[in-house]
Amino acid sequence: MKKIQYLILTKSIGYYLNALSYFNLEKAKIQAYQLFSQPRKGKIKKEKLPKTLQSAAFETFEYHNEKFQAYIWKGTRAAAERSEANEDIILLIHGWESNASRWKKLLNYLKPLGKTIIAIDGPAHGLSEGKEFNAPKFAEFINIVTQKYQPKTIIGHSVGGAAVCFYLNKYKDKTIEKVILLGAPSDFKIIANNFVKLLSLNNRIKYKLEKYYFEKFSIDINEFSAHKFAQNFTQKALIAHDSEDKVVLIDEGRKYADAWKNAIYIETKGLGHSLHDADLYQKIVAFIEQ
Repeated sequence: MKKIQYLILTKSIGYYLNALSYFNLEKAKIQAYQLFSQPRKGKIKKEKLPKTLQSAAFETFEYHNEKFQAYIWKGTRAAAERSEANEDIILLIHGWESNASRWKKLLNYLKPLGKTIIAIDGPAHGLSEGKEFNAPKFAEFINIVTQKYQPKTIIGHSVGGAAVCFYLNKYKDKTIEKVILLGAPSDFKIIANNFVKLLSLNNRIKYKLEKYYFEKFSIDINEFSAHKFAQNFTQKALIAHDSEDKVVLIDEGRKYADAWKNAIYIETKGLGHSLHDADLYQKIVAFIEQ
């Protein structure tokens, strides 16, 4: 029943936008982009902070007059005895309609390494300000944090993984040694086309949106392919994707695996898009410890 209601809602919105496009194409474009870029969930309130984040130290950063939140779990010297120095830093980047608390299960495996762990709330997610979320903007958040903390390992889930690749391509960060992508999309055009298809938007709006993407991000939608960026990356990578992922199809993970010169590829089955799994987490820890 909920699926039918959702289908009716999306098609009704698409019908409205298509009709609007013949009277005011600019307004139709803006409203379509807002639907595309504004998450419906993922925000949290400080007074109802998930327990996972309550144990962290808080640090607030700013990008273009918008504050964004970081959570820091300082590495302990005792736990670091089995690994390298506890000054090593791991940076965690969540995906669409999520927040830093999505790392709850993985944190249980990472903390014993003794390394400092930092997770950030993306634009319009968690405790971060703003209404718009996109990979290029998230990449700017990553840049601000990496300038200060210089992490050696970065882990990105879903669109967070695409943001990591966009960041690496734009800023050529050489301090990051290892990258872990979990269920990450590559081709932005696929994401955009899926949105157009979901709402059954007409070509007038579709082409107007594509032009708007270029104006906003200075990159052609057809050229925003993170796996193509990865062809030039020198970092070691672990790429994990589930064959039954219905949010980001398996082909996206395989593109990364084929393009990244120094990558380990893990294809799971039955974990879906979340990729929460003890065996996978153990492999991630082993990769970090190498």
